[in-house]
This record gives sequence, C-alpha cells and structure tokens, in this order.
Amino acid sequence: MDARRLAYFLAIVDHGGFGRAAERLHIAQPSLSQAIAALERDLGADLFHRAGRGVALTDVGAQLVEPARRVIRDLDAVRDTARAARGLRRGRVDVVSMPSPGIEPLTTLMAAFARAHPAMSVHVAAAFTADEVVRAVRSGAAEVGLLGSAVLPRAAGLDVLAVEDQPLVLLSPPGRAPDTGPVPRADLGGLRLVASPPGSLVRGIVDDALAGGAAAHLAAEVAHRTSILPLVLAGVGHAVVPAAWRPLAARAGVVVRPITPAPVLRVSAVSRAGRLTPGARAFLDAAERYAAERAAAGDGGADPTP
Repeated sequence: MDARRLAYFLAIVDHGGFGRAAERLHIAQPSLSQAIAALERDLGADLFHRAGRGVALTDVGAQLVEPARRVIRDLDAVRDTARAARGLRRGRVDVVSMPSPGIEPLTTLMAAFARAHPAMSVHVAAAFTADEVVRAVRSGAAEVGLLGSAVLPRAAGLDVLAVEDQPLVLLSPPGRAPDTGPVPRADLGGLRLVASPPGSLVRGIVDDALAGGAAAHLAAEVAHRTSILPLVLAGVGHAVVPAAWRPLAARAGVVVRPITPAPVLRVSAVSRAGRLTPGARAFLDAAERYAAERAAAGDGGADPTP
C-alpha cells in the first residue's frame, strides 16, 4: 500500500473534500481522484460517498482514519530521525491543548523549545475537553496534548506526565471587588458569573455556586474562552479561571483574588507510548524540565496571589 495515497486520503478528510485537499497538496484534482481510486482498489472498498461537490466517509473510510494517521506519523518519525542524524533540525511538532494550559504552561514550553530548536515549528490545535485531547493524541492527529482536569487522566496506551497544579482564582471587574483578599468559595453563589459551557472542572465550580446561591446568576456563557477576560473587564460579570490567567488579567486591570478553599486544575501532558518524532520528544523534554523546576521550587501551581 502506498503511504502517499494514505496521506492524500487524510488530506481529503481534514480539508472536507477533493478540491480543497488538491489545493493544499498542490496537485491537480484528477490526479488526487486517481490516487484515491487506486487506494480503494487496493482495499477492495469505497472510502467516500460522493454527492455533488461534497464527500462523506463510508464505514470503511471512517475505520481507516486512525490507522492511516498512525502510519503517516510513524513514517514522519523515521524521516525526522534520519534528518536529526544528519544534523538537520527542520520539522514540525503537532500539539493539541485545552484553553487554560494553552496560556500556561504552553507559552513557557514553546518559548523554551523555540530557543533550543529555532528552525522547528509548533502547530497547536484547540480542544475544549480532556477527552478531546486524549482522542487527538490517540488518533495521531497530534503527538503531544496538554490538558487540565480535576485528577490526572488515565489513558490506556498513552504516557501521562503531571506538569503542574493550577489553583482556581476569581476575576472581578475593576471597581467591583471590595479588596484583593481571598474569596470564600461559598460566596461565589452571590455573584453574576461569566462561564464556559458545561463539561469542564471550572464550569463545575460555577455550577456548584449557582446551585447554592439564591442571588447567583449566569450572566454569560461563552464557548470561546478568550471572550471571558474582555467580558469581565467590561463589567458583565465575574469569572472563575485557573491561575494561569492571573498575569494577563492583572495587566488588563481586572481584580484577581484567590478562592478558598482553592479548587485545583491538574495540568498534564499526554503522548503516545512508544516512538515519537525527535521534535515531539524534545517538546516533551521541555515539559519534563518545566515540571521538575516547579517541583524543585515547591511550586505545584501558578501563584494565586494578585
């Protein structure tokens, strides 16, 4: 079986059709169609339902996606190993991250990686739940995943690295906080709150506050978590977020206060057990150094103080 045809198959899946895939691959669409037809002959089954200009995966096509990604990823690992042996450092690392780890530790990890490997590039895809991160790494869509959850994940077939613990903090609009002291968790129930959709540890804390406080109100629910800080800054409501947001929020002028007792977001990195590309291995090495430095400093999480 021709690995190039598998790469073409995945391009059609990822870009939603033959036309866009051909553009990204810089080949003529008839050539792409011929390659897929040859792959289907090799497999003895159709991979796509063709309807007008659109396509949809058949059952066989859907089952091929993850094995094809693993084959392409393993071939990339072999090529990168060969390049590294020749002293070439060009390449790309595919990472997937949830929003809060995407602020920290991702920023620090990418900065350290860029200093050590300036010719490499890092592509970071977005995921909004821990399960999405695990699926992306397991399928081969990414080599390294950063996630935050209440407990360290247990993911069969994946290596899990505990990176840091981030206590949750409360962001308050300028002028809406009487002081910068700790906020008892029970007092969250009396606030107008801005939150992300259900499914995360942070939203679970908000839901507990809403259930326990007669004056509680969900002022805004936003899927794009980058909207949370601007909404707090505009006075729409308060927000519970991991402490990774603290420096950015403080610079923006938002009041940041620790919550007591402090709920903790456990940030971890997941990767496929076994062979990784040299770039992914180097990125994980940076994560391991980061975790070791935090542990040595006795700092399991970001500083919650404003």
